[in-house]
Amino acid sequence: MPYPKGHRAAARAKIIDSARRLFNRHGFDNVSISQIMTAAGLTHGAFYGYFKSKSDLYAEVMDCFFTNPNWQHRWKGVAFDPDAKLGPQIVEAYLSRGHLEDIENSCPLVALPSDVARNGNGPRRAFETVFAAMVELLARSADSRQARDASPAIAALCIGGMVVARAMTDSESADDLRASCRRVALTLGGWKATRPVRRGRDPAP
Repeated sequence: MPYPKGHRAAARAKIIDSARRLFNRHGFDNVSISQIMTAAGLTHGAFYGYFKSKSDLYAEVMDCFFTNPNWQHRWKGVAFDPDAKLGPQIVEAYLSRGHLEDIENSCPLVALPSDVARNGNGPRRAFETVFAAMVELLARSADSRQARDASPAIAALCIGGMVVARAMTDSESADDLRASCRRVALTLGGWKATRPVRRGRDPAP
């Protein structure tokens, strides 16, 4: 019996989603193809009908709302206003508690950078594409040449701040770090916060 229309695309999306969650949680090297396919509800043998290798799949996982308008995963307490500037909203979403706590749905720029460096040019190019898209969105919201030039630093501050915050065992120190990164990133962009920026715990989820 033939598969229904759209089956292949849906199965491929399941594999990518399964891999993203597992890679984010456990890292590339600690996840097998069998684990990915089991979590996707598919057989191990079906994998090679969609991807040549785990590294090939890895490049597909390097995706976020910067590059994919259909990216479905949204962090708790985070919403975007399409009529407002995206720059400050990106900073606050990226450094939010929702992003901090949602490991499986992390932006891959935070969860996977060390894995990218070990896995060849394909994943590196995918990483660079997502990073460049983030920088471009930040630059579009800048009101000055100085702020546009600072866009790569703002992106790096958001990514690095979240990486370090996740490595901390003291939640208050992690909150202080994220709040500090938010203040500096918003200042570099010349933006006002869309919600209060203060030292200490998030004013919102």
